Amino acid sequence: MKPKMTLQGVLAALTDPHRRGVVAELAAASVDAERTCSSFGLAVTKSTATHHFRVLHDSGLIQLTDYGNRKGVLLRRADIDRQFPGLLSLVVAETSR
Repeated sequence: MKPKMTLQGVLAALTDPHRRGVVAELAAASVDAERTCSSFGLAVTKSTATHHFRVLHDSGLIQLTDYGNRKGVLLRRADIDRQFPGLLSLVVAETSR
């Protein structure tokens, strides 16, 4: 079941620069492809990275798929664009400065 996206939850998730960077990387990609959590190269401990991905998932911004020893990360682009038009463009523009 996909978590419900609320404006408060999405904005809270995007306040952290690491989480905003993950969303910006996914949004800037020309093709929506599933990536692994480790492919983002976050300069944080594994437990902190797990926390960041959980917050993004709980806010509804990403979909996480558990493969046992790794997790797949996919941006919920269509849902985000439908509920918050233009948000992803703003996040990409903000992080590219």
